[in-house]
Amino acid sequence: MKKMIALLLTLMLVLSAAAFANAQTTPAYRVGIIQMADNGAFTDMREGYIARMQELGYTEDVMTFDYQNAQGDMSNLASICQKMIDANMDYVVAIATPPAQAFLNMGSDIPMFFISVSNPVGAGIITDMAKPDQNATGASNAIPVDEMFKLSDRLTPGVQTYGLIYCTSEVNSVTTIEKAKAYMDANGLSYVEAVVTNSGEVQQAAQSLVGRCDAMFIPNDSVVQTGLPAVAEVAIDAKIPVYGSSAVMVASGAFATISISDTQIGRIVADMSGLYLSGTPIEQIPAVVVSEFTMVLNQTTADAIGVTLSDDVLAQAIILE
Repeated sequence: MKKMIALLLTLMLVLSAAAFANAQTTPAYRVGIIQMADNGAFTDMREGYIARMQELGYTEDVMTFDYQNAQGDMSNLASICQKMIDANMDYVVAIATPPAQAFLNMGSDIPMFFISVSNPVGAGIITDMAKPDQNATGASNAIPVDEMFKLSDRLTPGVQTYGLIYCTSEVNSVTTIEKAKAYMDANGLSYVEAVVTNSGEVQQAAQSLVGRCDAMFIPNDSVVQTGLPAVAEVAIDAKIPVYGSSAVMVASGAFATISISDTQIGRIVADMSGLYLSGTPIEQIPAVVVSEFTMVLNQTTADAIGVTLSDDVLAQAIILE
């Protein structure tokens, strides 16, 4: 009997030790990250977010990330959002407007932090930037449209007609295009449009604008950004400058942009998440508009389309090859 009791006590100690060890290694937080499509800008946002969370102390032993990419497919996106809810994530990070809208529309009580939503109010994600009211907050990367056209006037003076390529199903893209049209209407500029519904239509849209415009403007549009290399190829062949909305677009062959750091916007949202995890209610974490912009130029594209960059421009800009 004594041997049996001793054996049972030993077994209980082993099981207790195993349970304790498991508790020590099981991360306290599970975070879902939903990305609309596979492109460099969204990747930089995601990596910037994760790196900053780890700097804040949420290392792999404390927090795990379930990263899911919808690959530009809205049905995939809905399925991913549902899986995040079924898994009862501690909170979700939505990169770009469609994932943020899709997750919010699920009606879950899981908090959401959004990255790179240019018009959160217009997209219906929140109704007040200062007082988030739908269990969501985050950072907007609203494009400074007026500065973009001023940049065009500085780098390629004489442009009178712009070609606009965008996806009408992306609220952020439509909002930026509306601002661009208002600016052009007010400043005596003309524009022609080519709308797309998926990335497979982007090259044809660019080709349809050749001969009808002096330059192209691409808003912060995940669908068009995925097909940006095809746009750049068409534009370079036609000697047309393309003004994009992110440094990744310029790296993909666009000529120039006034850009927000994609990595930095991810880090900003990580700081907001840190506040939430420290006990600040999400409705007390105002959504922000990132306003630190940098001129980014592609030297190879400039050479290919015959644009000479002045010394003062070269001194002020980030130059990509």
